[in-house]
Amino acid sequence: MRVLVNEISTWDRTKSGVGHYTSGLVTALAARRDVELFHYPPPWLGLTLAGWKRGRRWLPLQGGAIPSSPWIITAPASRPSLKHRLLQGHFQHCCHRGQFDLYHEPNFIPFQCELPTVVTIHDLSVLLHPEWHPAERVRHYEQRFHHSLARSSHVLTVSEFTRREVITALGWPPERVTRAYNGVRQSMKPLPADAVRVTLTRLRLPPRYLLHVGTIEPRKNLLMLLRTYGSLPPAIRESCPLVLVGGWGWNQDEIARLLESDGRRLGIVHLGYVADRDLPAIYNGATALVFPSFYEGFGLPVLEMMACGGAVLASTAEVLVELVADQAHLIDPHDAGGWRDAMARVVTDADWRSTLRAGAARKAARFTWEACAADTVKVYRSVSQPLPLMARAG
Repeated sequence: MRVLVNEISTWDRTKSGVGHYTSGLVTALAARRDVELFHYPPPWLGLTLAGWKRGRRWLPLQGGAIPSSPWIITAPASRPSLKHRLLQGHFQHCCHRGQFDLYHEPNFIPFQCELPTVVTIHDLSVLLHPEWHPAERVRHYEQRFHHSLARSSHVLTVSEFTRREVITALGWPPERVTRAYNGVRQSMKPLPADAVRVTLTRLRLPPRYLLHVGTIEPRKNLLMLLRTYGSLPPAIRESCPLVLVGGWGWNQDEIARLLESDGRRLGIVHLGYVADRDLPAIYNGATALVFPSFYEGFGLPVLEMMACGGAVLASTAEVLVELVADQAHLIDPHDAGGWRDAMARVVTDADWRSTLRAGAARKAARFTWEACAADTVKVYRSVSQPLPLMARAG
């Protein structure tokens, strides 16, 4: 089975959740013998897109990839509509040249093509909660999402929660929507104390801290978290600062002002985006992960923290209840008092921390990219229309 996978999301140096999903799934699929993977975009185009993302106006290119392209794209980054049209045309050219059995789009909105198409939907927050997203992104989805999805053969979701939303909110038949849980990277595991200490020292992190991992954006509920943490007794904050790992998203002005004016005084550290190689040690070194999100399609940081054997305080967002209700301590995202009490307790009560940690790594071990790939291949088989051997040879 010849499968074309769009990997544009993996070319960004600061990968989002979709980028990590795509990388993890593709790696697991490549290890199987029943799927022949073809990667889009070709390397020369991937480098161009990465240059676009960094704001470079022009980037000299050289063609060559599978399949090779007759085009050299040198469009200015200020013309997103032109960029989309060029990518759409180049993608269709690849489809015609490649003789593929199906196309998998891991990032919500598939390119238009004649191939049977599988699309992964990670959540429906842009459609159901547009107030949590920039207007440009909402407009992009309004213009393209429903039309593109209507041409798809099957939808993959990363949780049962999102599967139910796709069925109810989008009206998709249940038999055409399949859940395939994300996996946890193998590097996320308990580490020796010495290895953790080396990384924490290099990053200038304290020996104890509460941790939040995620982009700074409205649906993460960080304003409540920062204010609530700031209301803890000074002795608790001095012994256990709050560390934020993740880049700036959008609509973050109020959080930025709070960090600038009171962050240091309150014991809040914004580390920003960190390299993947450092994340396991950062999880291992944390006293607990605090994850008060209003809404998630999966909530990977929660499982990554558990895979490292850590304690988790998480919100009662539906998908987190689905994934970790019997392991993490869950608090309503609107209950500031509940979050304050839980943070104080997890910092001061060693026995409770041990209870939260017990079995955490074992629970997270159920979520593997190999299992995700196996569920995904079942969907591929159900929708693929293999070409005759003579047609492929031609």
